[in-house]
Amino acid sequence: MSTTTAIDDLTTAPGKGTRLTWALTDSWTMTRRELAHWARQPVAVVVGLAFPVMLLLMFTYLVGGGRGVDGDPTEYLVPGMLALTMAFGLESTMLAVTQDLNKGVIDRFRSLPMAPGAVLVGRSAADMLQSVAALAVMGGVGYAVGWRWHNGTTAALGAVGLLLLLRFAMLWVGIHLAMVAGRPELVQAVQILVWPVGFLSNVFAAPASMPGWLGAVVEWNPMSATATAVRELFGNPGGAAGSWAAEHAQLLAVVWSVAIIAVFFPLAVGKFARLSG
Repeated sequence: MSTTTAIDDLTTAPGKGTRLTWALTDSWTMTRRELAHWARQPVAVVVGLAFPVMLLLMFTYLVGGGRGVDGDPTEYLVPGMLALTMAFGLESTMLAVTQDLNKGVIDRFRSLPMAPGAVLVGRSAADMLQSVAALAVMGGVGYAVGWRWHNGTTAALGAVGLLLLLRFAMLWVGIHLAMVAGRPELVQAVQILVWPVGFLSNVFAAPASMPGWLGAVVEWNPMSATATAVRELFGNPGGAAGSWAAEHAQLLAVVWSVAIIAVFFPLAVGKFARLSG
């Protein structure tokens, strides 16, 4: 089954009202199924929300973040941690999808008269809602330790939009990699690769404090682009610093996320279609 066919199947079904209504109804059912897991597994939800908070507190009070920054290190660190949290969300997406695959949940859904794409829509909608909750928790903790935004509500909402766009991009990376990996144990292998990429960014330290070649590489990291753009919108230190990548961070943040979606969305949909074929 081709990617185009899989997408078309999302909006085609006989005998259940309009095709779009059928797809939306099934997608909402899958979303509610994912949200119900929150009530049944509250510990996992709390741990998922608490882990980035622990990292933030550790780098704020123990390790020290914001090295090489002119201004409040906390106001530099918090936006970076928000971007890091959105990017690392792909791990939770991978784990959820691989668990469904191994428990045969995907096969059971495949046997039902439902829109095939509803499974992916439900997964993505639930993960995005969880990401909104993570941003709220992280923002609250950041505020408690001294972080503030200074450019008004509109700019702050723009920053949140960029963060969620990055999360949406990484979501499709996670879905695709999960279906390629097939087993929850292989998520650990991805973690080994994700963490170095996360730390090879400007989340914790300014590129100016790094060797020239390394700083240049760091500035072009998608996570760095989002972190820099968010700092600009929040009015925090660490925005434009002279290079093209830093001065056009908001554009670069959008381009990176859209490019990742353009690559991994069709890969994920196509892989899911082959699983369901």
